[in-house]
Amino acid sequence: MQKNVTKTVVVLVGAGLLALYQHFQQPNNTQASTRPPTTVSTQTQGSKPSSADYQQVVEKIRNSRNNPDAKFRAIVQGTVVKLLKDDREGSPHQRFLVEIAPDITLLVAHNIELAPRVPVQQGETITLNAEYVWNDKGGVLHWTHHDPQGRKSGWIEVAGKRYE
Repeated sequence: MQKNVTKTVVVLVGAGLLALYQHFQQPNNTQASTRPPTTVSTQTQGSKPSSADYQQVVEKIRNSRNNPDAKFRAIVQGTVVKLLKDDREGSPHQRFLVEIAPDITLLVAHNIELAPRVPVQQGETITLNAEYVWNDKGGVLHWTHHDPQGRKSGWIEVAGKRYE
């Protein structure tokens, strides 16, 4: 009888910790914004995005809400809306939220084992070359650094300086 009670307590504590972790891991898209639209592009590094590019990527992200397999590369410009604690499980990642449109806020997960920490501040405009991956909170931007195997390299630009 005592073994069953112990197992139940362990499962409940584990579920609670998982729920807490997921709550702080994912962005909150329910906040309204008064900031003007920002720029998004799927073009290659160094190109200037057009409004057609912006609309194409924003629509891809909006449509990914119905496609949990959504994954693609994008160049995104937005405003840092919240700094989060580093994720220290596995490879350490610097984490923050960036708003790329009034209804789209994404989590940025930047591997600080493969690249330097980026000195971002809340309210700052940044540009990222990253891989977008769907999640139930809006999505994650990752591979914002060089890839040691040369496949998915990206970067983050802050105040005219690029971090790879």
